[in-house]
Amino acid sequence: MEEASVPGDSSLPPWSGRVLGSLASLWSSSSLEELKLSLTWKQAADAWVQVRANVMAPVLQVAVALCMLMSVMLVSEKLLMGATSLFAKVFRWRPQRRYKYQPLGEDMEVGYPMVLVQIPMYNEKQVYKLSIGAACGLSWPLDRIIIQVLDDSTDPEIKNLVELECKTWKSKGFNIKYEIRDNRHGYKAGALKEGMKHSYVGHCDFVAIFDADFQPEVDFLMQTVPFLIHNPDICLVQTRWKFVNSNECMMTRIQEMSMDYHFKVEQESGSTMHSFFGFNGTAGVWRISALEEAGGWKDRTTVEDMDLAVRATLCGWKFVYLGNVKVKSELPSTLKAYRSQQFRWSCGPANLFRKIHKEILKTKKVSTRKKIYLIYSFFIIRRIISHTVTFMFYCVVIPSSVFVPEVEVSTWGVVYIPTTITLLNSVGTPSSFHLLLFWIFFENVMSMNRMRAVWTGLFETGKVNEWVVTKKLGSKLNEQKTEEPRKQTRSSIFGRILLPELGMALYLFLCACYDLRYGKNNYFFYIYPQAITFFIVGIGYVGTLVPS
Repeated sequence: MEEASVPGDSSLPPWSGRVLGSLASLWSSSSLEELKLSLTWKQAADAWVQVRANVMAPVLQVAVALCMLMSVMLVSEKLLMGATSLFAKVFRWRPQRRYKYQPLGEDMEVGYPMVLVQIPMYNEKQVYKLSIGAACGLSWPLDRIIIQVLDDSTDPEIKNLVELECKTWKSKGFNIKYEIRDNRHGYKAGALKEGMKHSYVGHCDFVAIFDADFQPEVDFLMQTVPFLIHNPDICLVQTRWKFVNSNECMMTRIQEMSMDYHFKVEQESGSTMHSFFGFNGTAGVWRISALEEAGGWKDRTTVEDMDLAVRATLCGWKFVYLGNVKVKSELPSTLKAYRSQQFRWSCGPANLFRKIHKEILKTKKVSTRKKIYLIYSFFIIRRIISHTVTFMFYCVVIPSSVFVPEVEVSTWGVVYIPTTITLLNSVGTPSSFHLLLFWIFFENVMSMNRMRAVWTGLFETGKVNEWVVTKKLGSKLNEQKTEEPRKQTRSSIFGRILLPELGMALYLFLCACYDLRYGKNNYFFYIYPQAITFFIVGIGYVGTLVPS
């Protein structure tokens, strides 16, 4: 029986069946590949969710918990210091009330003690005249003071200028000594140690130390030395720094905020509560016998001043901080100088803690309370945790959490704690309150450099003992402005670019974009400006030219 024909079949060409069959086969193959690809992407997405939930989320949640714990420790310490500083201010709990104090006068029974004034310097062409002139201008009997200029300059021209300046003052009747050495072993600590070996130092009772860019007022010794004369248990009188170039640019304004907080809160509270604080290396007066008992100057770290202060404390000596006595000084005007300074100031204390913590625990001359204060508050909280948590929490952990929605960061940790810390830091410089946002973002950028320095010091690796002298420009210090300090040129583009900062800028930008598209916490409001700040610093657009 013949098969029935379909109407219209006779009109189709013979090859149409083969074409339709091929198209059907192609469609079937394409659909299958798409299906396979869809399954592959789905499997990858499921795998990513599993890895994110089971591997990344627990690790990041632990990091969040650790950062929150460190944040609580930090804010508690700052609240305690702020309350103590406020107490001292409100109730006028000044050193003159806590210690015996009597102004020096002509009818004073004990008379004027012999004072040594040390000025360590290194190629200080712009400021050597200012520092030597200020030291010679101190109000003190000429026969009871010795000015010692410790010149470690490597530039022959500068050495000749400094020596000539010393001879000029010597011709005016001042007892000024120009001392040099044939090496720079130990840097500043080595110079100070060598300076104490001269025979004439044996006739001195106290030593005042001023870095090359510091200019004390004429009554500096009159206000500080009486504490040492009338209180035999006091070995150090530290004074406050006053910054003459703080209004030079945005970077110096931000530096002033941090430094004012250090002096008005940290130093004030340390002096009020525990009679201990770190010697700032300058603008202070030491009792020479206490300095020698503590072991003298050591160059085992880049913070020889803090090292000496801790050792003197372990010997049972007390310190006094005079916030009302201010000494003119200069802030770094370039980012390169500021980064080098901050690296040294962050690396040195961490390295010192590594080397002296056992000595602190073993000493029997100080109370357990002071030991705890030294190890926990002074070193761990302020010198290690503060730099670590600032970078890790606000620049790494919180931005990274946008990729892992399983991780929750409490609002009090993201908002309340950093807000409290920021407000506490602003109390030192209320005139710069409007710069708080700039201060936050810039300090977060600098925290990466500081954290790297801290862990370099703790593990004693890399540039742990490298000393880079902070260049002084004499900005606004000299009444007769010279052209030379302003002849600063832009360095090459490759010398200015900071690759780690640029890498962080890119990462933060990606985090902000992802949070804007998929996030639910609106972290991008904070992450975008932080990324921009890292980028600006990374391309060398901050502190590159000295302002005119």
